[in-house]
Amino acid sequence: MTPTKRIRVLVVDDSALARRAIRDALGQDAGIEVVGVAADAYEAREKILELQPDVVTLDLEMPRMDGLTFLKILQAHHPVPVVVVSSLTPQGSAKALEALEAGAVDVLGKPNGSETLGDLSRRLAGHVRAAAVARVGRITGMPASATPPHRIPPGGYSPRRLIVVGSSTGGVEALRFLLPRLPDGLPPIAVVQHIPPNFSRTMAEHLDRLCPFEVREAKDGDEFRPGLCLVAPGDYHLAVVSSPRGYRARLTQSPPVHHCRPAVDVLFRSAADQAGAEAVAVLLTGMGSDGARGMQALRAAGAHTLAEHEESCVVYGMPQAAIKLGVVDDVVPLPRMPQALLQALAQPVRA
Repeated sequence: MTPTKRIRVLVVDDSALARRAIRDALGQDAGIEVVGVAADAYEAREKILELQPDVVTLDLEMPRMDGLTFLKILQAHHPVPVVVVSSLTPQGSAKALEALEAGAVDVLGKPNGSETLGDLSRRLAGHVRAAAVARVGRITGMPASATPPHRIPPGGYSPRRLIVVGSSTGGVEALRFLLPRLPDGLPPIAVVQHIPPNFSRTMAEHLDRLCPFEVREAKDGDEFRPGLCLVAPGDYHLAVVSSPRGYRARLTQSPPVHHCRPAVDVLFRSAADQAGAEAVAVLLTGMGSDGARGMQALRAAGAHTLAEHEESCVVYGMPQAAIKLGVVDDVVPLPRMPQALLQALAQPVRA
């Protein structure tokens, strides 16, 4: 796609009000053109063939054929980047998680009356821009790998050891690949994934069922401990602060960073301040540059830093930004990331 070409979007939703809100919001961005709308999957199929959009926004609750079924058919026969725009109730979030597994690039909640048109435009446009450059099927087509062998050091890990992970577009599936392939007994893990409110809990509960260790959505004041992974809630920054036994979680609703809340930079900078060289940081697929400056702070503090290789990224933005800063120790494709993380933990802490 050339820089001057506008991103062509088809909006699919059975609600005329939602179609209008999404169309008007995307119309505020000069780099995006809504080329059509569709009220159901059958109309969407015809318009996709006719209009050849670059990105489709898709509701999951629709008559005649639900959005999840349509998405699976679409990805099997006519792959196109899809952004799910749907109600993220607990039931809706579970379906959205299925949609990501089926090949959707990203998920966001439906427009609500509390947002200004400008706020809605920025939120939607960011997801559409990321989807337009995404490599569809990059993770779903990835071969599986077993949990790498691992020995906990004699006496266990230092209570100051900490693993921090950041991701955005494509990150839910990257986390679903990475975390279940890590063994139990590791130092605590903190995760920031750019994610809507209400969806983070569903994602954490799903990962908890897959992983050999506990995964849950962070609460303010939670104590980090070995064998626990805390995920930042949507719309809250997650930082780590020192506690007598190691670290605890601090959640804030301070202003967004890189238009994101939670932001990876907030987590990474706090880990640099509190854990320093005891930290291992992982930056996965995502649009933009969030996490790069935080990784720079971590690297300066002596932490070991890992970034996902372009070959496995859905969107090679955030890892590339950190690599360009020269603050990444190892650039690793996602299938090799579990082993690389364990090797980083096995290395002596830098003086």
